[in-house]
Amino acid sequence: MPDTKLTKALKSPRTRALALCGVLIAALFGVAAFVPLPYTVTWPGLTADTLGSYRDKPVLTISGAPLRSTTGELRMVTITATNADQRTSLWRSLQAWFDSKEAVQPTEVVYPQSSPAKANEETAEQMAQSQDSATAAALGYLHLSPDQVKVKVDLGDVGGPSAGQMLALGIVDKLAGDGKGGDLTGGLRIAGTGTIDKDGTVGPVGGVPLKTQAAARDGATVFLVPKDECTDAKVNTPKTLRLVPVGTLAESVAALDALKSGGSVPSC
Repeated sequence: MPDTKLTKALKSPRTRALALCGVLIAALFGVAAFVPLPYTVTWPGLTADTLGSYRDKPVLTISGAPLRSTTGELRMVTITATNADQRTSLWRSLQAWFDSKEAVQPTEVVYPQSSPAKANEETAEQMAQSQDSATAAALGYLHLSPDQVKVKVDLGDVGGPSAGQMLALGIVDKLAGDGKGGDLTGGLRIAGTGTIDKDGTVGPVGGVPLKTQAAARDGATVFLVPKDECTDAKVNTPKTLRLVPVGTLAESVAALDALKSGGSVPSC
């Protein structure tokens, strides 16, 4: 026999109203999960050896001074992001939030510009300024005249200012190495990030937790990180990667020399 009380409850207006509300709420959540939101998803991007080539073209072309043959690698690292005009759904944002290999941020933080064209224009300008600063910092460190030594950088369509430190180190290694006949790298695969000023100051860049993953993925064992970003760099750091904080180009060179000689090396 059917349960009379249960049958009556199921037929009651209150139960039907609650059921209808439940369906409507579920439908709203279902729609909201796919509504575009003003968020951008980022993840580990490409890396490139500043001592080598990128897309079959030398990253650094230097004239006006003798060059060295080098070993090891000095890899700049990047992050990749969804396009400036692309909106991310709630569902995709939640996926990125719980994935240690992705991050989600407000689009206005990642792309403060008002349009994709302006975003591309600004990152290209930042890269050009970074190349100039890296060249000035490296030549200043080596006491070489920019009137005699010319540096051309080719990283294709890679933009932004964060390759500065590694470009400067690449220039130093190609021109002078460690100053004692050896390479800066000691034959290791070194990665790093950081802006650089013309005076050699290394500055923060953002996205470091994703960049360390890109570096480890591509075989780096040491990561040079701006001092101000040590805390960020320790988030989800790959176990195979050694974090070395630096504040200037001179400190970076000294840290690499200490790594080779077994001396004291700073750590995050």
